[in-house]
Amino acid sequence: MHPVRAQRLQFIIFGLLASSVAVGLIVYSLRQNINYFYTPSEVYEGFASQQTQIRVGGMVVDDSLKRSNDSLNVSFFITDGVKKIQVRYHGILPDLFSEGEAAIVTGTIDDQFVVEANQVLAKHDENYMPPEVAEGMRDAYISGKRNGSYDY
Repeated sequence: MHPVRAQRLQFIIFGLLASSVAVGLIVYSLRQNINYFYTPSEVYEGFASQQTQIRVGGMVVDDSLKRSNDSLNVSFFITDGVKKIQVRYHGILPDLFSEGEAAIVTGTIDDQFVVEANQVLAKHDENYMPPEVAEGMRDAYISGKRNGSYDY
């Protein structure tokens, strides 16, 4: 092989190797910042890991909001129409947060399937439901209808 061609081939191989390592490092570092979205039914089916930060969305169950008298602790349930899951949160809820409305919580799940939330997002318009919540609720309703399993 001609020395110039060998040098070009080495340069191309080195460039591909360096770019592969860079892409691998970027993907590895972003992996820790990804928040996956789940519905309460998917959480109970075991799709959500208990060690990672996830987002769970659905409708806030009526009459489920409990506020602590001496702290900012709140507890409520969210449902996708089939299953419901308890959420515990320490902080001030958004102004538009209310029972019977869509909400998305970010946090981790403990062994009893309780979401320890560090962020609560509420809908921002009376006609708006986050697309992930609407799609998840529709899918959960369809699968629950097939299985005949409704939990709330």
